Amino acid sequence: MFKPHVTVACVVHAQGQFLVVEETINGKALWNQPAGHLEADETLVEAASRELWEETGISATPDAFVRMHQWIAPDKTPFLRFLFAVDLAQVCATEPHDDDIDRCLWVSAEEILTASNLRSPLVAESIRAWQTGERYPLSTIGEFNWPFR
Repeated sequence: MFKPHVTVACVVHAQGQFLVVEETINGKALWNQPAGHLEADETLVEAASRELWEETGISATPDAFVRMHQWIAPDKTPFLRFLFAVDLAQVCATEPHDDDIDRCLWVSAEEILTASNLRSPLVAESIRAWQTGERYPLSTIGEFNWPFR
């Protein structure tokens, strides 16, 4: 049975800088946006807020939906990644609550786009999507729960 991995990610922007999380995978420090898997009984927006808090310590709700990416990883794992924008007034301190995150960094778009240590091509593609300026209201994602909450 085909079951793609459903993930969420946040492009967090403040004062011309973007927030990345750094995690060590197979001995290499890799950058990603705050991101993770959708869990049972949560909406995509709730998942994005939860992952943002777990990986950075920032408590915020996404401002807008940016794009959905479909990606097949080199190991043939299929992903559907829902990308959200979080615009903060200023760069703020971070405190990861997820043991998998080594640290958080505020960096420029150019640093991300030219980095050789991205967790996947979706990290740079997410910055490019954010740079287009396209934003969609969170209501674009129809979230229905039964019974309704």
